[in-house]
Amino acid sequence: MDSRTAFCGALLLLVTLLPLSASASSKLYIVYMGEKKHDDPSVVTASHHDMLTSVFGSKDEALRSIVYSYKHGFSGFAAMLTESQAEAIAKFPEVATVEPNTFHETHTTRSWDFLGLDHNQPAQQPGLLKKAKYGEDVIVGVIDTGIWPESRSFDDKGYGPVPARWKGKCETGEEFNATSCNKKIIGARWYGRGISAELLKGDYKSARDNNGHGTHVASTIAGGEVQGVSYGGLGMGMARGGAPRARLSIYKACWVGGSCSGAAVLAAVDDAIHDGVDVLSLSIGGAGQQFPGTLHAVQRGISVVFSGGNDGPVPQTVGNALPWVTTVAASTIDRSFPTLISLGNKEKLVGQSLNYNAAMNNSGFQDLVHVQSCDTESLSLSNVTGKTVLCYAPAQAAITPPRAELHSLINRTIEAGAKGLIFAQYTVNLLEILTSCEGFMSCALVDFEIAQRIASYSKMTESPVVKISPAVSVVGNGVLSPYVASFSSRGPSLAFPRILKPDIAAPGVGILAAERDSYVFHSGTSMACPHVSAVTVLLKSVHPDWSPAMIKSAIVTTYHQKHAPIKSSLYLTNPSKYALIIILPSSNT
Repeated sequence: MDSRTAFCGALLLLVTLLPLSASASSKLYIVYMGEKKHDDPSVVTASHHDMLTSVFGSKDEALRSIVYSYKHGFSGFAAMLTESQAEAIAKFPEVATVEPNTFHETHTTRSWDFLGLDHNQPAQQPGLLKKAKYGEDVIVGVIDTGIWPESRSFDDKGYGPVPARWKGKCETGEEFNATSCNKKIIGARWYGRGISAELLKGDYKSARDNNGHGTHVASTIAGGEVQGVSYGGLGMGMARGGAPRARLSIYKACWVGGSCSGAAVLAAVDDAIHDGVDVLSLSIGGAGQQFPGTLHAVQRGISVVFSGGNDGPVPQTVGNALPWVTTVAASTIDRSFPTLISLGNKEKLVGQSLNYNAAMNNSGFQDLVHVQSCDTESLSLSNVTGKTVLCYAPAQAAITPPRAELHSLINRTIEAGAKGLIFAQYTVNLLEILTSCEGFMSCALVDFEIAQRIASYSKMTESPVVKISPAVSVVGNGVLSPYVASFSSRGPSLAFPRILKPDIAAPGVGILAAERDSYVFHSGTSMACPHVSAVTVLLKSVHPDWSPAMIKSAIVTTYHQKHAPIKSSLYLTNPSKYALIIILPSSNT
């Protein structure tokens, strides 16, 4: 090893361990320079060093400042700069944009059957899944929180050699060694530079997924067939990805808490272009946020799929609205988890729950108390210890989104000593917020009509009691679907108001997929995005000569009314308008 190599290696280690500059006035900026001017990555990186040197006046300072050099798919870099240095770099004619680094948020046994991607299709009528050979050897890049390689969904039994065109690598790190990759997970990289030490402290310094989000997404796209999967008996079936024979390359750019550095995401996109992925899936973003580096991936034939965001139903909240990517909204599927709510007057009502633990209800009926808003003051003034609490306050329902309110409410009622919870909300499909109501206590979600009947019983009875039974699984035509989820971000886009976004809706409510060594339900456009990523893989397999634009067009313009028309607009506030839901292209596509 020569002295220059050793010096650069030491600097790289320093940047990795101490990502923040010693100068208190400097912060991380992303410098985007568009198409790279040279095929040799080392020449592109050298041009970045030269530009920084001209601003700092010292090559040593320039090398210390740089965090990422984007050199494969496009040109640019992320560096620690003062405001005046950023302004100086922005004046270079070859620089397109200079922006401060921002952090973005991370946005199945039934869903594939709901879409018509039945695994056991008749031989005489092969559908897209069989025509695509289950996504055989298509490579999907997943930019997210990493992966849990030991999950049964990523078993590589029966896989052939890694495609010869693959140029990626398996980066080792904490609790992630070379054997963590296999013929299914063929690549893994992680991006810790530019991330604060505090954020890194609670996570694995490797591609291992401590959050669970990335594993859930990856298994929804390309997880292998795993029989007998459920969440405590709910949602029982075969868990699999939409393209179960596709290969995975993992890019961990998001850390505990779902925080994704824009500089790291662009580095992952740049590496994915170099590695040779066919499809990129990103369940991350934020309202108004864009990733222009993805244009270079699309120019090289890589289809890019993004989640649209979870800031609905407010209009103009959709993110990732670049015209060359596919932006996905979330919708429901024909599955629900009803739970029986028995009142002391022998009236039986139905709510929804993920409560599968019969032991939570072994005491039978519990005292019932209506605490209306269930804020901290109301709970402290009511005697709720050992009781089931009804939280029903219609006048306040519009103030806080149900998903956010339920999570806080569960914590407050547990701290107050309650043993059960009935939460009333207006949302069209209570399953959208159901994943918060699990495991902690006997819990059920109800609409306002059911809540009013419970409240009336409580008011008219001297000693009201209630029993919440464990939930059961119901699928099929009896469950009204699809609906656009209330949390799903709506258009039009603030960045591109004349471009219709989101492009498509896909299942994103109550999706059961892998997390660590088990399988759990999650809801969000993060869950919808991998469904479209998987369909993109299948179309890529059947039509390898199609461009990303052709694949996107095939997805967003193909509609077949297998289910009821979708009820809620993705683009307007008028709920009478229909929006698209992804239904698989016909067998002739």
